[in-house]
Amino acid sequence: MIVCVLLDRFELAVAAGGRSGLLGEPAALAPEPGRELYVGEVSQAAGTFGIHAGMRMGEALARCPRLTLVPPDPMGVAEAWERALARLESLGAAVESLRPGEACFDAAGLQRLHSGQVVRMLADGYLAAHGSERLRKVLSGARIGQGPTRFCAMVAAHGARVRRPQRVAGASDLASRPVELLRRRSETAALVEAFERLGITTLGELAALSRGVVADRFGPPGLLAHDLARGRDTPLRPRRPGELLRESLELPESGSGEQLGRALGLLIDRLLARRERRGRTLRAVVLSARLVEGGTWRERVVFREPLADPQRMRMVLGGRLAMLPAPAETLLLTVERFGPPHAEEHALFDDGEVRRDERLREAVRQARAVAGPDAALRVLEIDPDSRVPERRVVLTPFEPFTAGP
Repeated sequence: MIVCVLLDRFELAVAAGGRSGLLGEPAALAPEPGRELYVGEVSQAAGTFGIHAGMRMGEALARCPRLTLVPPDPMGVAEAWERALARLESLGAAVESLRPGEACFDAAGLQRLHSGQVVRMLADGYLAAHGSERLRKVLSGARIGQGPTRFCAMVAAHGARVRRPQRVAGASDLASRPVELLRRRSETAALVEAFERLGITTLGELAALSRGVVADRFGPPGLLAHDLARGRDTPLRPRRPGELLRESLELPESGSGEQLGRALGLLIDRLLARRERRGRTLRAVVLSARLVEGGTWRERVVFREPLADPQRMRMVLGGRLAMLPAPAETLLLTVERFGPPHAEEHALFDDGEVRRDERLREAVRQARAVAGPDAALRVLEIDPDSRVPERRVVLTPFEPFTAGP
């Protein structure tokens, strides 16, 4: 049995500081700085004006001139949802999450472990039982659905009420549900408008169509939508829980330009020098920032190959840092996924330099093992033209891989 945990309007609730702030005036998530002008998630009050996520901001304001635009907080959303997923995984669940605010897992192996009370625990507020007050406000009001497949469980959660789990047994229970629910799957979201133009308004009407006709008109996405309407779905793909490794740096002034690039170099050096890395390469990282004007910015970067070379990492991340929409007051770098251990590459006929580098690396390891990560440092220029001497240079962890002659 698949269980779906649904926190509707999750991104909007995080940005607004809790769900209580969405009960009054109509509100919508403002477009991220530098992105196209489409509103994000909308409150229930805004939905009564016909405003929906993905609508152009001009049209949304025309429909509701008193619409409140809430600055987005992608970094806060990622952190809050990561805590929620970790809370679910503490139950022993292998969780799949297609988007923030929606998580699915197979509860078959957990019922005996928790005496068959997994669903009741979640309905009674298990997610919001611990954490900060703001996190409890965001994670309260989870709706729980059950079903034989991921889509059935999601449809059940969509129709459930708080503390009242709902169950969808299969195609018979899906027949009367609106075809609009297919928007919750990225593969089938674009088909909803076409189905409605053809007069197909329920999942039962879609399931009644011939599979060949659907395939001829809509291709593979149409076949997936047809399977979903008939109660079939692809298997769950649970995420692999990872370890969190993060470095942050508060900028003394609104960081931008060359100073921001040097701050990025300092974060990379600190991250590579962390003892928890254990010589592993980095496969995917998240570069984020808190903006001076309010709100946050977040960019996920997957390297083409696992890296442990700070120079190459600066080249890749420096291009993404140029997309920062406004001056930042805090810069953060987080490892999302590690790669294999660093493979040391040696050039031909350089045995002497190789042995010297190995001895240098071993000396640094021994020094850090005795005196901690600050045992071997190097000087890094931050703002050489500053009038304040303390801002011109800083000490950063020394990496033998980048040591000069």
